[in-house]
Amino acid sequence: MIREFKNGDIEEVMKIWLNANMEAHSFIDPQYWKDNFDAVKEMLPQAEIYVSENHHVVNGFIGLTGDYIAGLFVDRQARAKGIGSELLDYARKNREKLNLQVYKKNTPAVKFYLSRDFKMDVETLDAQTGEAEYNMIWEKPLLDFC
Repeated sequence: MIREFKNGDIEEVMKIWLNANMEAHSFIDPQYWKDNFDAVKEMLPQAEIYVSENHHVVNGFIGLTGDYIAGLFVDRQARAKGIGSELLDYARKNREKLNLQVYKKNTPAVKFYLSRDFKMDVETLDAQTGEAEYNMIWEKPLLDFC
């Protein structure tokens, strides 16, 4: 089930955020994520967040700021079960476009977004980590009336 984030979800969401970042970004010092934990925890409730939950346990979430996907994270035990796709589809429902940034070395995430109709826009350098990242864009398809 996907639902809106509640303040009581913060601990579960932050645990998923930290673990998923350290697992997906082995090329970045884990201390970077630990050092940013408190700042993210403080900013998170200001974003538009939807969580996936199963039996009252949060197993993934997507954070949005307007049309920007600030993050899409799924707990390790819940991966490869369609939760990321469900969260992404939920975010796309009422939007004409979405964009995000993903580290170039995070090839599973790059493949995930490409397989869900995101297109590469530009490659940039994350000033905080020094890592290359892609800006990716999804636009709702125009209806073909022919």
